[in-house]
Amino acid sequence: MSKILGIDPGLHITGWGMIDYDGFQLKYVSHGTIKSSPSNDISSRLSHIFKTLSDVIEEYSPKEVSIEEVFVNKNPFSSLKLGMARGAAICCAGVLGLKIFEYTPNKIKKSVVGAGHATKEQVSIMIQKLLNCDSVKLDAADALAVAVCHAHHKTFYTVQK
Repeated sequence: MSKILGIDPGLHITGWGMIDYDGFQLKYVSHGTIKSSPSNDISSRLSHIFKTLSDVIEEYSPKEVSIEEVFVNKNPFSSLKLGMARGAAICCAGVLGLKIFEYTPNKIKKSVVGAGHATKEQVSIMIQKLLNCDSVKLDAADALAVAVCHAHHKTFYTVQK
């Protein structure tokens, strides 16, 4: 089995989810969220994301990392903050020598729910059913969905090499 870390980046809450994948089966391993306070300066918040993801990677030793791509918000300032959190996560995985795969929100939702415009609640319900795990907070469910999406598309990436 090969561990996949999925990341749903956010400056306020970054979700992470770990699954095992053997080519035929998905198995839940763990999940969590990384919260940072808006009262802290941006460098502290980004450092917290980087350090916590480093600890997760060290503890679970994933082989690959999948992350949600940035979508454009109506508010460019929100997009910029999301991009910074995403950059901290990508940098963490890169520094630790892991290959990073990126997926659009619609592709992730379509892979898990079957509809590209599914709600966070629908994604959470499907993740709980697919991975046979108990209640999962929405940001962590999104991160597990990113990992599941990568597992579903892993064959495509392997064939393309």
